[in-house]
Amino acid sequence: MTWTASQVAQQVAQLPKVELHCHVTGTLRPATLAALAGKYGLQLPRPVDQLYTYRDFYDFLEVLRLVALVLREQDDFERVAYEAIEDAYKTSNVRHIEMSFNPQYFIPSGAGYAAQVAGLVAGIEAAERDFPVSALLLASFDREWDAASAEETMDLILSHRHERVVGIGLDGPERAGPPAKFEAVYRRATQAGLKKTAHVCEDNQTLAEAPPSHLDACLDLLRCDRLDHGYNLMASDAAIARARDSGVYFAVCGITSVAANRERRLDAIGRMAAAGLNTTLNTDDPAMFHTDMAHTYQHVLDGLGWGWQEARQFSLSGVEACWLDPQAKADLRRDFQAQIVELEAQPA
Repeated sequence: MTWTASQVAQQVAQLPKVELHCHVTGTLRPATLAALAGKYGLQLPRPVDQLYTYRDFYDFLEVLRLVALVLREQDDFERVAYEAIEDAYKTSNVRHIEMSFNPQYFIPSGAGYAAQVAGLVAGIEAAERDFPVSALLLASFDREWDAASAEETMDLILSHRHERVVGIGLDGPERAGPPAKFEAVYRRATQAGLKKTAHVCEDNQTLAEAPPSHLDACLDLLRCDRLDHGYNLMASDAAIARARDSGVYFAVCGITSVAANRERRLDAIGRMAAAGLNTTLNTDDPAMFHTDMAHTYQHVLDGLGWGWQEARQFSLSGVEACWLDPQAKADLRRDFQAQIVELEAQPA
């Protein structure tokens, strides 16, 4: 069957999706951010409708950490988790989401780790009752905090184990913390049976700051099960081969905080796919990047001249790369395949 571009767009919007690279702080609706800032008397540096516009990658990181200051009580985390899942489902038919949160951001404002998790889980469970979506959590470390802080955070993760917190991540600028810096804390995660991912080779940083060699460190030292981004590794044939041979999935994101970098991002995603790397498509920070999964899919499809088959592959790859238990993953796979068959059976 041959569909027009508008028909493909309609099908893509209805396509079931998995979101694997999504930061909790990047999901706050502007209205929610304004309400919580008012709750705590926090003065924002510019009007909330202008806050999600950035000078560069590092300005974005500062805004991201500012947003974290409005999450202080358990109810705040519950509200944000619920709204993130509601938005993902209603805008894009997301059926499974794995959200990252940085405990280090919230503890200085008085939100203990246990309260963070309790709030996020309460929001997830409420959303799961209202929408056909499953959700898991990843506790993430910021590279700009030292390794000792990561170790302290891992102490909290292990002493307050929760079945929803299935893994750990590593984010922030790679120039501040190469992967090897966190080898010890990742070893503890492996011993505890936690899944592991890390931001690597992100293209908002130079090749010197986020070099292809970081891939080897993530695979050999951190023993990551999945990786986030990966675009800079395309500068090295050896890194491309290593990534392909490892079979690791890269959770790439079609929209970036730096608007001037979006064409280069699209080119890298296209080259990663052409090189045979396993990729899933994600939003990263949907509210902060003015996107959602359906918009991100269409942005990438349009930018690369792709269509339904590539969208369908992204949908199913998300299932394969997710960290649900084997039975839940098998159930999700069957559900996605059935929905795809129904979509493909619709008349043009």
